[in-house]
Amino acid sequence: MASDDNTINIVTAAFVIIGNEILSGRTKDVNLFFLASELSNIGIRLEEVRIIKDDHNVIADTVRIMRKQYDYVFTSGGIGPTHDDITCDSIAQSFDLEVYHHPDAVQRMSVHAQKRNVELNEVRMRMARTPRGATLILNPISAAPGFTVENVHVMAGVPSVFQAMVKELLPTLKTGTKIHSLTVVCDLGEGSIANGLEQIQKEKPNIDIGSYPYFRSGIYGTELVLRGTNISDLEIAAESIRQLVLENNGHPTNKEDKE
Repeated sequence: MASDDNTINIVTAAFVIIGNEILSGRTKDVNLFFLASELSNIGIRLEEVRIIKDDHNVIADTVRIMRKQYDYVFTSGGIGPTHDDITCDSIAQSFDLEVYHHPDAVQRMSVHAQKRNVELNEVRMRMARTPRGATLILNPISAAPGFTVENVHVMAGVPSVFQAMVKELLPTLKTGTKIHSLTVVCDLGEGSIANGLEQIQKEKPNIDIGSYPYFRSGIYGTELVLRGTNISDLEIAAESIRQLVLENNGHPTNKEDKE
């Protein structure tokens, strides 16, 4: 995003969702929405998302490429105890590292197993494996941790565990300038305001203006979402959009944003 404000600090991220079950449609991913919202709240810009299959080379190559392009790479899926959980080995391959049983992970899982009165067998011990040199991402739900290697953060695919790991991880990340948003809703189709909207965008290059049509209760309309780092600029651009809607015999209303 272009800006005249030299104080803006941009921190970027990518998210790699790993799993054949996602690609087949068997499992619906809900982790993206959570991660995107949490990162946005602390000023980290999620700029790319990929969904990839459970394949050693695909995972390793994808992470190798993306970790050079973004400040952070987050992954979900494939760190469980079964044969098809290959993310740990694939991340190690990406960094050319060996895999071992992380001592802190073993200790945490041993305590958890004792509390549950279950055996910490060879299969469960697979979840204590990390690339050598990795730091742990704690898992307050089921003890089996995620891990971090350099700027790559590897987490579970189970939503409750993924969310818990993200919350553990967030305080450790460097943050950027937060992006704010405003939304103007109108009862006009995009075709009625497209030309005027383009002109407003040209006049405000430091603001991203997105146009999202809807059809509700028999009415065609458009939600116009403005995103930027300067709230004053957002409000000025939003007022220009309201005037554009009025000039085209529409009715603009504001929608409260959580950002």
